[in-house]
Amino acid sequence: MSETTTESLVGQEYEVEVGPVAHGGHCVARTEQGRVLFVRHTLPGERVVARVTDGHSDSRFLRADAVTVLEASKDRIEAPCPFSGPGRCGGCDWQHAKPGAQRRLKADVLTEQLQRLAGLTPEDVKWDGTVEPAPGDKLPAGEVPQWRTRVQYAVDEDGRAGLRRHRSHEVEPIDHCMIAAPGVSELGIEKRSWPQIAGIEASAATGSADRQVVLTPRPGGRLPIVELDKPVSVLRVGESKKRTEPRRMHRVHGRDFLRERADDRTWRVGAGGFWQVHSQAADVLVDAVMRGLLPRKGETALDLYCGVGLFAGALADRIGEKGAVLGIESSRRAVEDARHNLADFDRVRVEQGKVEQVLPRTGITEADLVVLDPPRAGAGRDTVARIAALGPRRVAYVACDPAALARDLKYFADNGYAPRFLRAFDLFPMTHHMECVAILEPAKTDA
Repeated sequence: MSETTTESLVGQEYEVEVGPVAHGGHCVARTEQGRVLFVRHTLPGERVVARVTDGHSDSRFLRADAVTVLEASKDRIEAPCPFSGPGRCGGCDWQHAKPGAQRRLKADVLTEQLQRLAGLTPEDVKWDGTVEPAPGDKLPAGEVPQWRTRVQYAVDEDGRAGLRRHRSHEVEPIDHCMIAAPGVSELGIEKRSWPQIAGIEASAATGSADRQVVLTPRPGGRLPIVELDKPVSVLRVGESKKRTEPRRMHRVHGRDFLRERADDRTWRVGAGGFWQVHSQAADVLVDAVMRGLLPRKGETALDLYCGVGLFAGALADRIGEKGAVLGIESSRRAVEDARHNLADFDRVRVEQGKVEQVLPRTGITEADLVVLDPPRAGAGRDTVARIAALGPRRVAYVACDPAALARDLKYFADNGYAPRFLRAFDLFPMTHHMECVAILEPAKTDA
């Protein structure tokens, strides 16, 4: 008997015609032998030389980078960022595409995911097929919006700050991140050395002057004296005994939270807590959700996966003193922040725990409105069924992943809910990510 051997194909090059965009920041191509390639740094319709970066002779597909462009798309531009390109920084997927083309690519991905995973067309979900830019982000080709208010730097063994290469632990040292918000860039993280530090998370609040740096030392590493170009709070991540444990934050100096501004309110967000990373995202999403739900005075509402209470606060403000809101959130620190942020609303309650565990225990049997903003994996079949059983007149689903959105829309359809409309927002320019808001209501049945 002969043993089957698998051969690494990393470094192998193929000349290919590039096909459609796929979910994940790459396009699909096939070799002459029919082997599927997921190719980054290219655009649909191009002819390129693709170099394999991951895969073996028995792999279902190969990952590759376009290292030579033989025939370019009309949507291609020279990448503005000097750290972008094959084998370089993995943070941006579409630096080489015109801004309008990036949004069309995202629209194509959303369309494909809806059709493949839910059997839905744009017409079915009442979506006009556009991915909307955030206010101020519609810039000419070659200009990059400075939108990212939180940047996670990695540090190499020489103490240089940079960003991870695509699907790699290797660090690409940089001297400036083009998509970083001014409040982050002004800190000067990239200018100094970070010995004994493994990672740096730098954040700049929207609507306040708060800035924060969270340092993760290497095992046994000592914390350096931090002197940056602007006033900043500094926190240190403690070592966890188990990977599953949440990060333990230790305040070095300054506040252990940021003050964010959205929906005409100030929100406390603890270190490491979730807040939308685009400077305009919180307001854009609250506006889309409230326009879709049209809350009425005295209604009852749920905010699931509520974080620090952004949507719960917006709902409470609009349904008035006779209405009631329940928020559910798994992060203990986020619940503390949510209760602080919503303390002036008498009829708002926030429970700590996983939605799928807490919601059945609440005893709630009906609700007028539901907002859910689940993690990237989505809400899932059981949670969707439980939401539908409450009989809300409208549901707002906020999604950061089009595949999870499509799957959950299928589950909602199975439980008698249909999209009233869907909107998509380009809240992560230069990357393949987007944010969607779907408004659902009970499906009309033929008498």
